[in-house]
Amino acid sequence: MEVHFDGHCFGCGQLNPDGLQLKFEPAGDGTSVALYEVPARFQSWAGMAHGGIVSLMLDEAVGWAAWHVGHPGVTGRLQVSLRRPLKLGETVRIVGRVENVRRTLVYVSAFVENAVDSSRVADATATLVEVKTVVDSIER
Repeated sequence: MEVHFDGHCFGCGQLNPDGLQLKFEPAGDGTSVALYEVPARFQSWAGMAHGGIVSLMLDEAVGWAAWHVGHPGVTGRLQVSLRRPLKLGETVRIVGRVENVRRTLVYVSAFVENAVDSSRVADATATLVEVKTVVDSIER
């Protein structure tokens, strides 16, 4: 299987004006980190972000952690635990970490926490299936 990145991903694509445009950076030890302030357009209940957006953040975190250690893949399983509501306008730190690689499977964990007080919003474990990844020429 081969997948192509063209900059339009809803979670991380810088060319997708409707998406989150998350930007993950490698932080060492198989970890990737992004900071994000949740805009009002992702509201669920009044004042809270939709849980699907939080799950998307976790899915992006596991994918980028795998990418940064040289094992890009597609998510085969993502198990999410939502710990508390994510407030609109809250700035969060999103962290993914590769725990293990076995053949073509990449085992990753992730969490979303408040960037100031480190209170946990959600966490996840995931299994990714390693795939050949092609980055297409991205024009702005």
